[in-house]
Amino acid sequence: MAADFQQADETELIKQAIKGDLDAFNRIVIIYQDQVYNLAFRLLADEALAEDAAQISFISAFQNIRSYRGGSFRAWLLRIVANNCYDELRRQKRKPTQPLEPAHHNDVDHDAEPAWMVDTQDPPEEMVIRKELEDRIQGCIEKLPIEFRAVVILIDIQGMDYQEASQVVRSPVGTIRSRLARARQRLQDCLRDSWELLPEKYRLNNESRP
Repeated sequence: MAADFQQADETELIKQAIKGDLDAFNRIVIIYQDQVYNLAFRLLADEALAEDAAQISFISAFQNIRSYRGGSFRAWLLRIVANNCYDELRRQKRKPTQPLEPAHHNDVDHDAEPAWMVDTQDPPEEMVIRKELEDRIQGCIEKLPIEFRAVVILIDIQGMDYQEASQVVRSPVGTIRSRLARARQRLQDCLRDSWELLPEKYRLNNESRP
């Protein structure tokens, strides 16, 4: 029931924003600011660039909100973010080299993290192991091609389903499934030394375990 109410409230805010209501749009910004920043940061791996991309994306979204035609507003918004990040990567002509998680960012949306990335209930020794695995996963994600990296971020980290992710990257669901499977396989290969620590989703081929 609460989710239905939240969706109805968001729908009304979008309607008002389409009419030019900046206050309504600012409330939308509050809803999505963490997800927008997190996607930008994980794609660009640079805090300053991610902040700029987030700001540019929200401005672009407000200016073009009349082009929104229904469906997942989150997918529509994050597509704008992804496109701005792709443009920035093309301008920079480089691959991200920084960690995918901000070292000191108080607004990280932990609700968007999969359970295996965040678990504050673990005892200290398990938290150390989890942090080590997280760092290794981050390093391996950085090595993925951008199209693979995007689907891992959207589905495994942002928690999108295949249909919503396909709207963000504008690729068929079948392509999304294929990219995610290949991305997970590459992560599995990259993380082979940490096999026992891996989330189940990355243990794709038990017979290939060394």
